[in-house]
Amino acid sequence: MIRVVIADDQALLRGSFRVLVDSEPGLTVVGEAATGVEAVSVAMEQRPDVVLMDVRMPEMDGIEATRRIKDVSRVLVVTMFDLDAYVYDALRAGASGFLLKDTPPADLLAAIRVVAGGEALLAPTVTRRLIEQFARTPAVPRVKGLDGVTEREREVLTLIARGLSNHEIADHLQVGMATVKTHITRLLAKLEARDRAQLVIAAYESGLVSAAR
Repeated sequence: MIRVVIADDQALLRGSFRVLVDSEPGLTVVGEAATGVEAVSVAMEQRPDVVLMDVRMPEMDGIEATRRIKDVSRVLVVTMFDLDAYVYDALRAGASGFLLKDTPPADLLAAIRVVAGGEALLAPTVTRRLIEQFARTPAVPRVKGLDGVTEREREVLTLIARGLSNHEIADHLQVGMATVKTHITRLLAKLEARDRAQLVIAAYESGLVSAAR
């Protein structure tokens, strides 16, 4: 059973998300929070598999709340703002995914399962937001360098940063899925990244990929 906590300052939305999640076999809501402080408290107490986290909440925003619970639960940020300036900050804080509140219910439920399974939900639209963020800020490396990363691994990392899925990477490189997964596993270890979202950030912050590419 995948255990979920819902953090949103709007009671109506929390209730809607609860009904949706509880109606799905294999998913259950184990707590709710109306503020960032409550989100941290509930997550620490319940230790859910996934926290649906709003960005703009009273007392503490979802970014700081994510930063404080990222080692306890995986966080799926859900916001109503299509051009939310916090996307990059949320991923840097440790969020494993980002969705809009107008996402179809079936897609939200699928996203919860993806994140609970240890993967990052990083759609091409989110990748574009990351590119926009790097276009606005100076290129100052802030992550572990690429020393020890092979040329093939750099190629895979570049494709990840451009928003390609594993299947698309396999087709592009004309290799098998198992090979792609092996490269990604090695990249995660070498770059000390937790998931795909952090690999995208590493690619940009190391200078391997730029907003102009």
